[in-house]
Order: sequence, then structure tokens, then C-alpha cells
Amino acid sequence: MPTPRAEQLRPSDSYLFRGTPGERHSPLQNRVLPSGEIVADPARGTLMGNRGSIHRPDRTLGVTRWRSPMWISCVLEWGRIRRDVMPPGRWTALFFLDEATALSAGHRPCGYCRYDDHRAFGSAWMAAFGLARRPRAHEMDLVLHRQRVSSRRVKLTSRAPVGDLPNGAMIGHGAGWALVLDGRLLPWTIRGYSAALETPPRALVEVFTPPAIVQVLRAGYRAGLHPSAGSPRQ
Repeated sequence: MPTPRAEQLRPSDSYLFRGTPGERHSPLQNRVLPSGEIVADPARGTLMGNRGSIHRPDRTLGVTRWRSPMWISCVLEWGRIRRDVMPPGRWTALFFLDEATALSAGHRPCGYCRYDDHRAFGSAWMAAFGLARRPRAHEMDLVLHRQRVSSRRVKLTSRAPVGDLPNGAMIGHGAGWALVLDGRLLPWTIRGYSAALETPPRALVEVFTPPAIVQVLRAGYRAGLHPSAGSPRQ
């Protein structure tokens, strides 16, 4: 896939925030938790993404938490272009600690700025479900959207023995969440992971990562992790 030239990526004037610094809400409500909830916190994370335009003209969020089933995760920087994170009517930039967090919330890799990851994710999906070809983005989106939230817009979860979960899965842990990595749990915080905890492999846990993505991880897709998680064993 050819790399877009910088001039192709340059935002139009409508993308740029024209207000004064005093009119900016700081921090903006654009950090995503493993549950998919969106909160305000100054920490930026290692990935961004979006679900369409979900902010109001005053750069706050209303009731809506998505405009389409296409929930994606993207690189933080692309072509050294600085963009407004809440351009009117375009999109609402969301930020994630890492890819494991984005996957838990139900965001797949973007097919444009994360082309290689998108293809790897699709290949793992194909292997996980025994398909004859890589699924198209919208086909994955429709499956994932049914697994993200209920008809009442409540986060859907499942239950499984922790020892059956692949690296990169996110589970409920106390009042928060934890990453599964090499059979241990790394408690999640908005700025990184805490020290790993041992847990019995047969312990039944609440799984926040959608079931289809758990299968994709099990089929070999490797989620990008925040540096605080360390590196998984080979």
C-alpha cells in the first residue's frame, strides 16, 4: 500500500480549533477505559481512534457514544500533521493506554494508518473462524458491534477460566481491570500496568475483551502493549 504524501494528509481549515486557549476544556473527555467508557484524563496513551463524531460544539460529550459500528484504533502521529482532536462534525479522537485496552473496548486496527496490523488482525480472524478469505472490515465491525454493548447500551462481557485466555485479553479485577499476560494478571491503570499478580489458572473471571477478539488473539494476533507491561515470553 503506497504511503500517502504529507500534502494528502494536510487538514483543511475546518479541522483546526479556532477557539482561544481559555475556551478549551482541559482535559477533554476522550480517554477510553477497557470497559469502553470514555473519561477525562490528561494522560494521552499510545494509540488513538474514533467511533465517529460524538462531541458537541463546546467540545464536551453528550449521551451518544458512537455514530457507527466502525470502531477503530489508530497511530498517534501520521505524517507529522497536528490535527484538532474534535473538529466540528468530523470525528472525535479517542485515546487508549495501548492496543490491549482498545481491543477490550471493541476497537479493531485501522485499515489505513495501521495497514499491516489490520491485515494481521484479519488473517488471525480468518484462521480463528475457519474462513476461506480475510473478512472485510465492515464484516468484522458487524460481529464486534453485537458483542460490544447490549440493546440498553451496557458493556457486554463473558466468563472464562483465566488459564484459557490468550495474552492481550482484559478481565475484570476488583473494581477495575487487569491484562492477561503469560498466565499472570497485570492490574490496569490509566497510566500503565502495575506489578504482575499470580492467579489460579482455573479461576473464573469476567472477560471484557469481546469473544471474537479473544479468538483472534488466540489465533496468534499480538496486541501492542504499553511499555509498563514488559514483553511476553516467546
